[in-house]
Amino acid sequence: MKRGVAAAKLNLALVVGPRGPDGMHEVATVYQRIALADRVEVRVAERTEVTGFAGDTLVARALGELTANGDVKLAARITKRIPVAAGLGGGSADAATALRLGNELLSKPVSTGRLDELGARLGADVPFFLRDGPQLGTGTGTELQPIELPQDYWILLVLPRGATKGSTADVYRRFDERNGADRFEERRAALVDALHAVGRPRDLATLPPNDIASSPLAEELRALGAFRADVTGAGPAVYGLFHHRDAATRAESRIARQGRTWLTVPAWYV
Repeated sequence: MKRGVAAAKLNLALVVGPRGPDGMHEVATVYQRIALADRVEVRVAERTEVTGFAGDTLVARALGELTANGDVKLAARITKRIPVAAGLGGGSADAATALRLGNELLSKPVSTGRLDELGARLGADVPFFLRDGPQLGTGTGTELQPIELPQDYWILLVLPRGATKGSTADVYRRFDERNGADRFEERRAALVDALHAVGRPRDLATLPPNDIASSPLAEELRALGAFRADVTGAGPAVYGLFHHRDAATRAESRIARQGRTWLTVPAWYV
């Protein structure tokens, strides 16, 4: 049996471009892993199955894809802590962790490149979770470039009470309807320029806002002392970044009435 941690992510920026021939939008996004995590166990079994989380789809697919050409089957158990459908990538993190752990149990493990291929077929975020450290994701989010970002700050996550995530397709449809992809190349270049200038945590405030989702809670978090606040992914989770734990804790006590909260920090590796 293999055990691992599947950490959530933030999109510290998400710049979205036009829809391609494959129906996917081109993006430029800044991925940052955080220390809010699920736990995943993978073992050799008589059949592919996933227990512990009835809502799983990706882990079962990941294990099925990984063992499709072999004579071994793998089963997984998931212990959930990352909120579901919140923009934090919990399902993708679980799938990537299952791929990595399952591969270690194969008599003939597949290559890193093959794991990336399998991950990309499962979802645009999955290849990121097979990497260490922050990454700039381009293309559909699966083309990854390591980047250096400050890691010494605190993160306050808020999942707004009563908020439900609409389908990703609907989120992007509304983006298309308002011609959100206009000037994509210019906006992508601005993101890259801003990344080059990031040295201290406060410099993360210069990154562009999320193109596809926003929340009034971000403004409230900034009023409570966050040096950056935004929605992650397609939401609805909102994050605020704080220089000091005391400030983040005070903000958490003030905003807790708005929904579930988590206080966490950046994480570097899987």
